[in-house]
Amino acid sequence: MPSDTLEAVSEIRELSYAEAVREALGQAMEADERVFLFGEDVGVYGGAFGVSGDLVHRFGTERVIDTPISELGIAGAAVGAAITGMRPVLEIQFSDFVTLAMEQLVNQAAKIRFMFGGKASVPMVVRLPGGSGTGAAAQHSQSLEAWFAHVPGLKVLQPSTPHDAKGMLLAAIDDPNPVLIFEHKLLYKTKGHVPAEAYRVPIGQAAIRREGTDVTIVGSSIMARKAEAAAERLAADGISAEVIDLRSIRPIDFTTIAESVRKTHRLLVVYEGVKTMGIGAEISAMIAESEVFDFLDAPIIRLGGADSPIPYNPVLEKAAVPQEDDIVTAAANLVRRGEA
Repeated sequence: MPSDTLEAVSEIRELSYAEAVREALGQAMEADERVFLFGEDVGVYGGAFGVSGDLVHRFGTERVIDTPISELGIAGAAVGAAITGMRPVLEIQFSDFVTLAMEQLVNQAAKIRFMFGGKASVPMVVRLPGGSGTGAAAQHSQSLEAWFAHVPGLKVLQPSTPHDAKGMLLAAIDDPNPVLIFEHKLLYKTKGHVPAEAYRVPIGQAAIRREGTDVTIVGSSIMARKAEAAAERLAADGISAEVIDLRSIRPIDFTTIAESVRKTHRLLVVYEGVKTMGIGAEISAMIAESEVFDFLDAPIIRLGGADSPIPYNPVLEKAAVPQEDDIVTAAANLVRRGEA
């Protein structure tokens, strides 16, 4: 076998989502001594979900720092470190706990560059394990990404694959602005192809996971994965669904969504966050306010989480957020409605 072929084969490998995040952190820390990781239990314990792993042994306790239990304090420390030229990566143990850090993120990190006329920047990354499905109940299972997408000055990402988890984290660390990355807890053990080299996935660029002609299904994070699975089932029933993985919800890639809707004439937006005031409402409004509205053959459908805290009971927990069956049913009904 030629040497170039052997080299190519050696680079085809699978990592879990958690491993991909850890590799990105390690590569960023190796490349730039300004990058450091800190948060609750990210050091010796290796992170609440095992993501940081052995990084403390590789880089020491001055660059992988266990913090006190004070989200407001550690978020403020990240803002201060970023302003002075460091590149902090802050892990909030559960995304729900970011509520305790809102002042620093919303009033400080998001606004400092604007208030100083561009003379200061806040190059910090906040990693936020979130989402339901682990039986962690109402205070540890929320999807709060839409809150932060509402705030000018913040970028908000939701990678759905190990490949994107690595590439988007490296892009976020490079960014001169504060970036929040919501990592769904159920995705940490999923596996996929991840190149060994350091690469970047552009922020603000959606991915078309599956091409189709009958209906556009837009989702991000775990909902993009569920949409792909639903599209396979829909295909068996003769329905061709195009699946768009947003990856970034601020900035959002409206161009890709619009081009797809022009082709399929139908739009289903799926998200785990509470349906009311969620990202689906924003996408629906963007379509309704544009010329793309004239291409629709049926009303836009939002498939979001229930207007309820996430229950502990596993049956109720599953019922509180969209599942694959729900996506199949909603998409099939939408196509039939458009054909009527």
